[in-house]
Amino acid sequence: MRITSWNLLHGQPIPPLSAGPSQEPLAAAVRQLETEVIAVQEVDYKLPRSQMRNQVCDIAAAIGGKDWAFAPSIIGTPGEKWRKLSAADSRIVTTEGDLLEGSYGIAIASTFPVIKWHRLELGNSVVGMPLIVPTESETSSKPKIRAIYVHDEPRLALGATLANGWTVFNTHLSFVPGVNLFQLKKLKRWALKIAQETNTKPLILGDLNLPKNLPVAGSDWKSLIQQNTYPSWGAKIQFDYLLTHGASDDFKDLGTIATGISDHLPLRAEIN
Repeated sequence: MRITSWNLLHGQPIPPLSAGPSQEPLAAAVRQLETEVIAVQEVDYKLPRSQMRNQVCDIAAAIGGKDWAFAPSIIGTPGEKWRKLSAADSRIVTTEGDLLEGSYGIAIASTFPVIKWHRLELGNSVVGMPLIVPTESETSSKPKIRAIYVHDEPRLALGATLANGWTVFNTHLSFVPGVNLFQLKKLKRWALKIAQETNTKPLILGDLNLPKNLPVAGSDWKSLIQQNTYPSWGAKIQFDYLLTHGASDDFKDLGTIATGISDHLPLRAEIN
């Protein structure tokens, strides 16, 4: 199984373009990854800034996958106007006919049949933090940088039990120190429970917002790839991971690809 984790930054080119992301450059970038399963974070669902596209549906088409799911963390656009999910909002979207409003969250697309989808709420920090974000640059291939104060949005995990014996868990944890560790601990317990119930092997992927070794320190989980992933134009730190628990050592690091999209580099591996 060739698998990828990628914080997508809603498909925004780097340096960012005032026109925002568009469908074909994103699809072309995904095709470069040559993946069979992809877990994406910071993905848009029918938002104006990304041309009202269902981005995970576009991503599924790019990899030739029939099964996909989008799990919203908020309704609306982060950093602008948004709200938490209500009881009436879909928690997992798997068809184009869903009436969910424009939203933002995480998603999985797979060329392997998905037997069952799962969702776990992880909560959010009550405080925000100043974060570095890329902005347009007219004179350089590198973006300009600015700091903005960001309120933490609700976090979650999306799981896909695949027909190949794996259950893949995608997440984007809080950027607030301590909160992300608490969320990861909760996710690990849930992943093991689901894996036991489905008789599958668990694989946690995503942007964990934790530096090297912290996601596996003091545990029997293993980080498959040691690769700096942020920022994409000169990666200095690893925030993105593929974690296994008691699974085989039979895997291959496929290396990252600078696609020109997002402030994160994708992680790619082949796992048997």
